[in-house]
Amino acid sequence: MKASIAHISQLKTLIQAERDEEITQYEILLKKTTLAERKAKGVTWYPVIISDEEIGIGEQYIIKIEATTADNSIKHHFQSGQSAALFSNAFEGKDRPSLQGVIKKIYKKAIYLVVHTQQLPEWVLDGKLGLDLLYDEGTYKSMEQALDSVQAAKANRLADLRDIFVGKEQALFNRVLPVNNYPQLNKSQQAALNKISQANDIAIIHGPPGTGKTTTLIQAITHTLKTEKQVLVTAPSNTAVDLLTQKLAQKNISVVRLGHPARVNDTLLPLTLDAQISRHVDYKQLQQLRKDAIKLRQQAYKYKRVFGKEQREERKAALAEVRSMLQYARQLERYMMRDVLDKTQVITATLAGSASGLLKERTFETVFIDEAAQALEPATWIPILKCNRVVLAGDHCQLPPTVKSRTAQMGGLMVSLFETCMRNNRSAAVMLNTQYRMHQNIMQYSNASFYKKQLTAHTSVADKRLGAPNSSDMVNSPVNFIDTAGCGFTEMQNPKTLSTKNPQEGDLLLKYLGLLLQQLTDENLSTRKTLQIGIISPYKEQVIYLENALMEHSILQSYKTQISVNTVDGFQGQERDIIAISLVRSNDEGTIGFLSDTRRMNVALTRAKTKLIVVGDSATVASHKFYANMLQYFENINAYKSAWEFMY
Repeated sequence: MKASIAHISQLKTLIQAERDEEITQYEILLKKTTLAERKAKGVTWYPVIISDEEIGIGEQYIIKIEATTADNSIKHHFQSGQSAALFSNAFEGKDRPSLQGVIKKIYKKAIYLVVHTQQLPEWVLDGKLGLDLLYDEGTYKSMEQALDSVQAAKANRLADLRDIFVGKEQALFNRVLPVNNYPQLNKSQQAALNKISQANDIAIIHGPPGTGKTTTLIQAITHTLKTEKQVLVTAPSNTAVDLLTQKLAQKNISVVRLGHPARVNDTLLPLTLDAQISRHVDYKQLQQLRKDAIKLRQQAYKYKRVFGKEQREERKAALAEVRSMLQYARQLERYMMRDVLDKTQVITATLAGSASGLLKERTFETVFIDEAAQALEPATWIPILKCNRVVLAGDHCQLPPTVKSRTAQMGGLMVSLFETCMRNNRSAAVMLNTQYRMHQNIMQYSNASFYKKQLTAHTSVADKRLGAPNSSDMVNSPVNFIDTAGCGFTEMQNPKTLSTKNPQEGDLLLKYLGLLLQQLTDENLSTRKTLQIGIISPYKEQVIYLENALMEHSILQSYKTQISVNTVDGFQGQERDIIAISLVRSNDEGTIGFLSDTRRMNVALTRAKTKLIVVGDSATVASHKFYANMLQYFENINAYKSAWEFMY
């Protein structure tokens, strides 16, 4: 017990270090830059106007802020759920007044801001308004509160789970529940479902790339609902939560998606709590109450030429009636929320979103946490507080949690609760071992490096190639490594972002990809029109270069709607027919920096279905054992090519 409490105490220290680092980065970004620089960075809108106001669910006072720019859309980093501050630049030489709030939703040129007042300050009338993105510590507060609860737990279910997760106690598997054999599941997927059914405490679905983790998880949730009235389903990101919500709805399972509607995929908006409340039988009554309250308040504050004692009393009485109307509206709204949540089978939310006050009094027998290997451990504890049993799904051999603080990284904050459980409770985990995504040659290096050669390519994909049997080697070879060693390509670092690019390597990658697509055109393969192509680099600076250079290639431009360019993180959970990777690093010292995170490279190497292209400098990357072995593997399968073959 002492060891588990000490572990939680250490996490609290690391989270504080991560919070401090974010605050430092925020101050550098916002407080030490000019208005023009902040606009360019996408963290400030200026100038803006207030074009509308309304009272939303929960008596939220919402102001609509519109940019006055002529552009139809603005590049920015604002997202719903973030904190922002309306400000005025009309007061030179004085402290700039501001009004803080939370972004509710965003459209092309409009942001809806929920502010903590129901009357705008007078300074907004002076104009020169703008909107700043603020550092938001809401998630940190939720994580710290969760850790406090975990640390303080004694002789209760939370204390039991804490000690099991850190390995002080062993998980039990003696529940006796009906287990069906589902024909759509393979042997390992069925074993994972059986493990979940038997688990008293925790169960783990270890899902390597392409092994059907989501399919298995959805079936496990469906199966659990045969014996449990309601479950909580969470994940670190909105994207992952949206996918689970969509899959569950397709199974005709009733689901409520918690979270700001602007962060939810448009197709899932009918499943949000707001949308389901709007369809409630009592919603029209609630709507009318709020409209009447706004109208009465506006009348109370209407300008009057004569304003004496009698008028003051009239206003006082009118405002009292407004408060009474809003109080009744709030009670009605709470009833509607509770009614909607009580009747649904599944509630979905992000890890941070599960801290919502809407779930304050609600507990669950089982919580399912997807992409758990990408989540900070303190965030993972937030939904666990509300349950008796935990099912984790993910892959600790892919992207780890994102941690900005060097101190927090060194202290172990990048180790997820999923990874800790895999180490301390091996009996709780089942690894899915049949992959349905990629050609076996694309799979095998990651299989050997991360999964102890336990993966098998399903017969439907094991030898699936890009072209017809008589296609050229360039088309049908599932893997190519283009070696730029000796070509004189040199990496370049952006002094401002400290990110790295290699323009010549990027140009070569695009040239090779163009040659490949030209051959597909020459061979008149009908599949070329449906091909989905991904271009990946671990470095943001190289991604930017490739995006710009792509526009100069006529062949590639004809495929522009089929090509996406992004970092490794941007491709997590995705797949493409063709993947081309630019490794970037090329230097005399053999320094590979970011590439040393081999789990990130595992993600990049396993996105391709039928063709994987890797471009890099063997003389540089081979200084690391992982890449030296990778190059040897490429040679063994005849995938190695010299860049000189494509230079002219």
